[in-house]
Amino acid sequence: MKKPKWVVEKEQAKRKAAQETVWLFGLHAVRDALANPAREKLRLLVTKNAMSKLEAEIAASGIVPEEIDPRKFHDPRKFDIPVDPTSVHQGALLEVKPLSWGSVEEVCLAKGEGLPLVVLLDQVTDPHNVGAILRSAEVFGAEAVIATARHAAPETGALAKTASGALERQPYLRVRNLSETIVKLQELGFTCLGLDGEADETIDEALASLSDRPVALVMGAEGPGLREKTKETVDKLVKIPFARGFGSLNVSNAAAVGLYAASQR
Repeated sequence: MKKPKWVVEKEQAKRKAAQETVWLFGLHAVRDALANPAREKLRLLVTKNAMSKLEAEIAASGIVPEEIDPRKFHDPRKFDIPVDPTSVHQGALLEVKPLSWGSVEEVCLAKGEGLPLVVLLDQVTDPHNVGAILRSAEVFGAEAVIATARHAAPETGALAKTASGALERQPYLRVRNLSETIVKLQELGFTCLGLDGEADETIDEALASLSDRPVALVMGAEGPGLREKTKETVDKLVKIPFARGFGSLNVSNAAAVGLYAASQR
């Protein structure tokens, strides 16, 4: 019996994911990954100077490092490593498997301090923005940052470096369909607030009536903002009030403001 197309595609995606690896770079990102027992570590390339700075984490992780002459380390592509030579790698490159966090239900209802708080990203593709959002989500106690499997920033070295270690601690989930995930969160008891600069209600006004409810903040990409389907699916649209006519924030800054507001309930 021939397998349905969707089953074949799912199996192919699973095999592809099993083969994928990520190259992390920079002392902070590499140090936190080495210290993370949940992270599968494959290969570590370091200069002598970087190895001395990471000595404790290398020893604890059990990985055997490959020491590289710093004069040959300026372009990682010479070692068949797909890292941009302009990246600030600080003499440390670590190949790892992507982290597996579990399902939306398992992660978003994790028992933490206070009410569950989640961030959803609607086609935010810049890894630096996503990395900064992960860092803010970690600081303000969010359960997870959720993005789509396609048209979103993947787990990369650039994202990890911007996240400054948060990628090892803050769940970054990738889902097939954002609107379906919003509905799933609503069924779990979350109120989903879509941030839109043209909304009538401010985020503070909306949160004032949600003192006992889990909240999901839904952020759109800079420029296009939230897609129409996303706007139709969230519980309400809210805005961050602004004092002057410019009235626009970078998506990572908007996420930080929204997370802070929600965390203060």
